[in-house]
Amino acid sequence: MGTLETELRTRGNPKEAYPADRKKAFVVIGVNTAFSSRTRRNSLRNTWMPQGKNLQEIERKEGIVIRFIIGHSGESKNILDRAIDAEDAQYKDFLRLDHVEGYHKLTAKTKKFFTTALALYDADFYVKVDDDVHVNLGVLAETLERYRSNPRTYIGCMKSGPVLSEKSSKYFEPESWKFGEDGNNYFRHATGQIYALSRDLASYISTNQDALHKYANEDVSVGAWLIGLDVNHVDDHDMCCQTPECVSRARNGKVCVATFDWNCTGVCSSVERMEEVHQRCGEANLKQIWMMSYDNITKELENFKDQVDM
Repeated sequence: MGTLETELRTRGNPKEAYPADRKKAFVVIGVNTAFSSRTRRNSLRNTWMPQGKNLQEIERKEGIVIRFIIGHSGESKNILDRAIDAEDAQYKDFLRLDHVEGYHKLTAKTKKFFTTALALYDADFYVKVDDDVHVNLGVLAETLERYRSNPRTYIGCMKSGPVLSEKSSKYFEPESWKFGEDGNNYFRHATGQIYALSRDLASYISTNQDALHKYANEDVSVGAWLIGLDVNHVDDHDMCCQTPECVSRARNGKVCVATFDWNCTGVCSSVERMEEVHQRCGEANLKQIWMMSYDNITKELENFKDQVDM
């Protein structure tokens, strides 16, 4: 049997490949961040991302795990790594990855996130989000709950952007020839600002990470890994609201899952504006929706704990 065939074959029950003491969770949310992004991280801590005991409570009671995901520098324990160590000691909200940080290494970092998260948590969903995006956690949980029964679900704001063959472009695709004639678009994939994968899909990526090809852009790569599988692609535009849109929707009682600005690929000037977006587009005044979202989640987690205690 060839090496590739061996790598891609199903390895029996995937849970057998993970530690027996993994924590049960509903969703693990990895917030992609960089060494230089402390002010961005603080803007999230001050708005939609719980801190301290609240972070522990939402994990314990609701099964929602939220962590900033970051690797390490190319040098052993340099000033950048030490700064993250100190910040993590203060907030305890990081998931450290065995990965060397770099702008053009985001696809590899995403693979490491799924692998690391799967080793620590047995979750129904794994979500990747950027650190300049506003998220309403209650509405996100409510959205994920709707697709919980489908074991192979890929949720996001699906797009099909142009394949750029010009080397001067920020999103230059060195392998543009694979996508046909100039002017062609990529296949459908979730925009990289935020997307969710069910357990089976995250496990597939983790298991086969060494055999999965990396294109220039992370979101395109994830879409490529899943396009040939029997996957439920969910195109949910509540996960890509723009800041003017989210305000009008919040006024009508229908808040968005996530908000950012296309022209900035995140909330424009997010450090300065995240509080404003949170006040105008957040779910703070919709606590009933938040609690309703978690009723079924909490019950299932309690049932799971009872089974473990038995």
